[in-house]
Amino acid sequence: MTLSVPHEGQGPGGSHEPVARNDFTAPPPSAVPEASGSRVQLPRRVVHRPLQQVARRLLMALLVLVATVLIVYTDRNEYHDNADGKVDFLDCVYYATVTLSTTGYGDVVPYGDGARLLNILLITPLRVLFLIILVGTTLEVLTERTREEWRLNRWRSALREHTVVVGFGTKGRSAVQTLLAKGLAKEKVVVVDPSQKVVDAANAEGFVGVVGDATRSDVLLRAEAQRAGRIIIATQRDDTAVLVTLTARQLNRAAKIVASVREEENAPLLRQSGADAVITSSSAAGRLLGLSVVSPSSVTVMEDLIQQGSGLDVIERPVVKSEVGRSVREVDDLVVSVLRGHRLLGYDDPKASPLEATDRVIAIVRARPPRAGEAG
Repeated sequence: MTLSVPHEGQGPGGSHEPVARNDFTAPPPSAVPEASGSRVQLPRRVVHRPLQQVARRLLMALLVLVATVLIVYTDRNEYHDNADGKVDFLDCVYYATVTLSTTGYGDVVPYGDGARLLNILLITPLRVLFLIILVGTTLEVLTERTREEWRLNRWRSALREHTVVVGFGTKGRSAVQTLLAKGLAKEKVVVVDPSQKVVDAANAEGFVGVVGDATRSDVLLRAEAQRAGRIIIATQRDDTAVLVTLTARQLNRAAKIVASVREEENAPLLRQSGADAVITSSSAAGRLLGLSVVSPSSVTVMEDLIQQGSGLDVIERPVVKSEVGRSVREVDDLVVSVLRGHRLLGYDDPKASPLEATDRVIAIVRARPPRAGEAG
């Protein structure tokens, strides 16, 4: 199977690239190797600036050193230098440096009672503070890594039936906004994108991100695609969408996979690759453009329907007990289709009525705020 797609920005005579089916057996999550440039990024609760943290700690260490030098210089007459017997300012700086770093060569020593008392009461605490500042930077890094690893393991163990969004451009971002308007929690969305900047932007909005090429099985495994309930593929290229769909379907046979393509001729290939639904972006935009010419009001209604959370919404819901046995025209909501098993029946299809208990209806309703956990 091959797929030919014109490069973005080229005309009908643009170059074409063949796409080959990638056959592989997905490894278990525990056996996934560390891919170069591929990692999971959890949203940060607090934005840290490492350079500012290091600069602040260096300033504190410098202040401790200056304080120690001043203490020693003030009481320099009670110190002895084995080299020349007297202690000048340079000797005080030298003594403070080797003392705070716990080196202690013994060539400059306090011999007076006052100097020794100051060493006990002031310089020793300053030495401990100096070490805390230096060691604290290392401990903070280790603690941050341990905390991040704990959060990542906790996230993996709790993640089930989530939504994986491959590509966080205009299409992917709009798809996520629609899901959030339907009540999906941000914690149930994982964004996969090869761009570090895009994943950083997703993190800033509160989404977990995975940096990497989604055509690779190990990248999708890091996004826990094998346990996802829904996978949205919104890549910029149709050939990439086919490879991602093949990989995702091989990892997860039960997930609902929805893919977007630019060219309508490539839609059947996406369905053959395992996509449950395929949206043709260029054709859909073209139809809206044509409809806007002959019926501008109809386009306004269509935009209202596809924009969740305001005006009118299109919903899919199960038939309630009070509606069983009734005609689609007798339902309070405006029913446009009935899903019976794997068949989609129009509202005017004689087989659509009466409604059965196992049916699901697609209806147009007035938008309402989502209830907490409704789409979780």
